[in-house]
Amino acid sequence: MKKNMQKFLNKIKRCPLFFDLSDDDIMTMLDCLKARTDVFNKNCTIFPEESPAKYIGIVLSGSVQITQADYYGNRSILGNLREGELFAEAFACMQTASMPVSVITNEKSNIMFIDCNHILQTCQNGCIHHQQLIYNLMKVLALKTIMLQQKVEVISKRTTRDKLLTYLTICAKKNNKNSFKIPFNRQELADYLEVDRSGLSAQISKLKKEGVLECRRNHFTLL
Repeated sequence: MKKNMQKFLNKIKRCPLFFDLSDDDIMTMLDCLKARTDVFNKNCTIFPEESPAKYIGIVLSGSVQITQADYYGNRSILGNLREGELFAEAFACMQTASMPVSVITNEKSNIMFIDCNHILQTCQNGCIHHQQLIYNLMKVLALKTIMLQQKVEVISKRTTRDKLLTYLTICAKKNNKNSFKIPFNRQELADYLEVDRSGLSAQISKLKKEGVLECRRNHFTLL
């Protein structure tokens, strides 16, 4: 297992949970935390909706989506996570008995799991870097709160046009340029914005004709 972790060390280092920790410190902490890895094929459910939350997941390779379905089966995408990003941390910290979301792979993915209790409770080995780990976790939770606020800002708009332009403006600010890629295909973008795909496509075509934006697949340019 330690050899397997060493293979992914460069990707693990990019995870915000391990910021300001050296390579040796990270390997020591992973052993202390009893971290484990597993491989999932495309479209596999890592955490199903209504499952109990205990583990924090970290994407070592591939990508995953956080989704939620309503009573009628309509899907909403809450987030798209790539290498180095983590998920389910808020639910794991709360020890949620029934998660309101699902975590599903977009592609074949290697995922690392850490029991949240091993982070929040002081270990018997008295690791001197444990406090840094907890501090990093709190920063991640704060950042996810900001991201959730942005999601609310987007879907609170009344029209598909306003939702799309609000989301693209946030992406432009995040990338600090007006030309960028989004992590969604057209159906996934519709699910994220919580709008009908055909209506979204119609609005994109209209905005292109008006000279507001240009797009090719998932690459957008705000004019």
